[in-house]
Amino acid sequence: MHTENQPNAKDTFQTAAMRVSVVSIIVNFALSLLKLVAGLVARSGAMISDAVHSASDVFSTLVVMVGVTFAGKEADKEHPYGHERIECVASVLLAIVLAATGVGIGYKGVCSIIHSGEQELTVPGAVALAAAIISVIVKELMYQYTARVAKKINSSALMADAWHHRSDALSSVGSFIGVLGARLGLPVLDPIASVVICLFIEKAAIEIFMDAVNKMIDKACPEETAEKMRQVILSTEGVLGIDEFRTRLFGSRIYVEVDIVMDASKTLIEAHNTAEQVHDAIEREFPDVKHCMVHVNPDTEEQKS
Repeated sequence: MHTENQPNAKDTFQTAAMRVSVVSIIVNFALSLLKLVAGLVARSGAMISDAVHSASDVFSTLVVMVGVTFAGKEADKEHPYGHERIECVASVLLAIVLAATGVGIGYKGVCSIIHSGEQELTVPGAVALAAAIISVIVKELMYQYTARVAKKINSSALMADAWHHRSDALSSVGSFIGVLGARLGLPVLDPIASVVICLFIEKAAIEIFMDAVNKMIDKACPEETAEKMRQVILSTEGVLGIDEFRTRLFGSRIYVEVDIVMDASKTLIEAHNTAEQVHDAIEREFPDVKHCMVHVNPDTEEQKS
């Protein structure tokens, strides 16, 4: 038997995701403006690079919003399995844009370092330090807020956005160190900080890309989750064992296929009822499961005896 699990709290999921995304866009937009102004006034390349990082987070949040909206569309005739993988496609595009942004920032920083001996590097003003401190505090708070909601509604897209906030906070720490070092007599630390920020951006881009690819190529769900599913199945009355058990990620949702073993003397109705109990238990205990197929095999050992 097989049915699809349609979450009862689907509207709540989208509402919560959208609310967090709107807050994220407002905060990132304000921070990017603050960093840009501070970078220009203080003549800090690291702070301007950090502003670009925050601006890229605005784009990433927009991608999350689009992905969540389209991924939540109901299945139709042309897409009988739903639209969850649209979120993965959007994430791949996001990763490419982020990677390109990081390369541009890193290239400019490396050029400044290479030519540091040919020209006098600018010493950033104190306002850049204040902007970096504000950014670290605000972005860490945004990480905590977004991650808490992401865990509550079990959203991988929101969790990825939360880590964007954390990476931005870390890059702001790099900006602070670079600006402080430059003001203490080592101006080359400012472009070095830009290169460090580039590495943070590239790391985030690679993680987003790999996560999206894994969800598009039917990777199995984490073994810890799979083992919990096996325990739920085996604890169902009438199930004697498991012949085959497979899972695959479909966007942010999970598909499950299981062949359970039952007493060969059971009637068709009894076998159907047990399979239905397994199906319902999996859906109840694992809300991320969208599609669950349960097949019943007779206990061959009992048949032989």
